[in-house]
Amino acid sequence: MTNSPSDTAPVIRIAAALIFDSQGQMLLVRKRGSSFFMQAGGKIEPGETPRAALGRELKEELGVELPPEAFHLGRFVAEAANEDGHWVDAELYGFLLDQHVSPAAEIEEVVWASETMLPTIKLAPLTCNEVMPLARRMRLSKL
Repeated sequence: MTNSPSDTAPVIRIAAALIFDSQGQMLLVRKRGSSFFMQAGGKIEPGETPRAALGRELKEELGVELPPEAFHLGRFVAEAANEDGHWVDAELYGFLLDQHVSPAAEIEEVVWASETMLPTIKLAPLTCNEVMPLARRMRLSKL
């Protein structure tokens, strides 16, 4: 396993959300037909900004509006969870959300994951290798 795509590996541009609730739990989703849990979000369409793509995906997948206070956390690259040989190039946004969410579109399951739950579920490479370390640093900085 490498930490960057080769020159020939296909790259999928996505926008994703690191969403916490007021108890510090992280929202994760699992797409239909996948065993991996990951951040909500999806592919950026041609001519679409990452923020607009995330807003569209959150509305379609969870019935949630992207709040104006959502902030850009950075750009991260990881192996794609559901497309062998592909990589994701993700623009990640963060925000707090304290409302019920329901899976829709291609999302089969949503969970509010606590730190103790995380070792018990299968995480996508982006979530495991990039988002989780960032989320832990963010939680620690709040203490």
